[in-house]
Parts: sequence; structure tokens; C-alpha cells
Amino acid sequence: MPSSPEAQPLLLCFEDELASGARIADAGNLALARIEEHRFPDGEIKLRLPRTLPRHTVILCSLNDPNEKLIALLLAAHTARDLGAKHLTLVAPYLAYMRQDIAFEAGEAISQRVVGGFLASLFDALITVDPHLHRVASLQEAVPVSHAVTLSGAPLLSDLIATRRSNPLLIGPDEESAQWVAQAASRHGFDHAVCRKIRRGDREVEVSLPDFPISGRQVVLLDDVASTGHTIAQATRLLMAAGVTSVDMAVTHALFAGNALRVIQDAGVGDIWSTDCIDHPSNAVSMANLIAQALARIHAFD
Repeated sequence: MPSSPEAQPLLLCFEDELASGARIADAGNLALARIEEHRFPDGEIKLRLPRTLPRHTVILCSLNDPNEKLIALLLAAHTARDLGAKHLTLVAPYLAYMRQDIAFEAGEAISQRVVGGFLASLFDALITVDPHLHRVASLQEAVPVSHAVTLSGAPLLSDLIATRRSNPLLIGPDEESAQWVAQAASRHGFDHAVCRKIRRGDREVEVSLPDFPISGRQVVLLDDVASTGHTIAQATRLLMAAGVTSVDMAVTHALFAGNALRVIQDAGVGDIWSTDCIDHPSNAVSMANLIAQALARIHAFD
């Protein structure tokens, strides 16, 4: 029996993610509404949601620029509960504060545990894409909600690369990228390898190329996140010196903080392709269909 219009799940999003929200709503046959936001002169924000919400309500909020967005989520989630939402799902294509999963020095805040617990206190389910997890076994361990769904942009990026480059060599800029590089390479049988990286600071890294024949190859550097761009830039310079014919880049999360894009392009990177997890001119593939399918599975369980 088809659901009534009142029972149709609703996707809420903020102004800056309306385009992404429309793609997901269209793919999943969801109603779409905007969360209205007003900013006071002192920096505080006021939100306005639709007057009533259905049982299944979804909030889309990719957590780049997380410090401000986490406050907005706190206000939005509590208000959604007051307005009738019984099952609340967060779609955060980019999930911030996941890298700090232990205290490396005495007194450090374990941000993954704190932010993960905070999100779990607000939402019943979470969907994210290629979370930057290291020493935890699953997303649910980091964010203990009833349904924690991890999607990956690597297969879609691999499909795109297959249409743009002939017999490319996929290279990860560091050991942490190995899982995504291997996943993307296996989809189309691409050769792949991974660089080694020693980080000296936020903007200082030392990269060494893999022991793999690379001269004359079309290389695509593939990673989950592009932030400062320094690792990609150093790897690119080494690859060009080693005789590759071209270096392009594919990334799930196009953060590109500060002048990162210029740093990468000045190093010799040609084309840059990203998913639409974070809105950026480099967006080349959309996660909307996969997110809509994950939402359908979550709502079927509830």
C-alpha cells in the first residue's frame, strides 16, 4: 500500500546545500524543505524549520567548517524532535573530527569520541561517505547510533577515471589512502600503488614514491580528503621528476583549505575530480543515488 503524503520522509537542508539536497530528494522520492537561518550581529544564529515534521525526517549537513555547523545541528535536531520527528537521520557526506581517536599526548581531547557521542545524542541514524577512521573497527564505534552507514566515493571516481584516462596508474599519496586506492583500482583492474609519508606538521610532509615502474604512465592520485594540498603537491613533483606523462587527482572530499588548490595546480596536477560530498567546482560525480538508497534501507528497518 503506498504511503500517504503525510508519511513521506522529509529531507531538510541548509541554504548552502540546497542543490545537493535536491539531488538526494529527487533520487529518493523525498520531500525537500529548507532550514531558514538568521544570523544576529553577535554571531548567534536563529533557525526556522517547517511547522510540522513527519515521523521520518532527514537532515543533510556536510560537516566541512564543522565548528559552526555542529551548533546549527544541535538547534535543528532538538527543534525537529519538538515538531514531530520520531526517527531522525543525519546525512553528513563529510564527517569532521574523526582523525583524533586517541590521546597522542596527555591532556588531549579525543575529539572523535566527544563529537561522535554528541551526534549520537541527537540522531537515530547516520549516513556518511569515506569517514577518516584509523584505529576504530566501524563507524558505529565512532558514532554509536542505531544505524551507522558508510558509503564510498571510490567506485564512482573509478568509473569516471575509466572514461577519462586509458590504462591509468592509481597512486595513493600516503599509506592511509591504501584502502580507497585498492577499492577504486579493483573495480576496473587498474594498476595501483601507495606512497609513503612522514608528517612533520600540518603543512610540512615528506613523501617517497612507491617501488613501482611509473615512467611513461598516466597517474591519478586518489585519496579520501584534499585539505592543505601539500602531500599531493610533493607527490606530484616527485612523479613528474620520475617521468610520468601526466598527474591528475581524484578525491572524495574536496576541502581545499586556503590556497590548497593553487598549491596542487602549481605542482603540476592537471584535472581534479571530486564527489559532491562538499560543494566545489571540481565536483564530477554525485553520491545522491547511493545516499537515497541508504536512506530507503534505514526507513524500511524503522
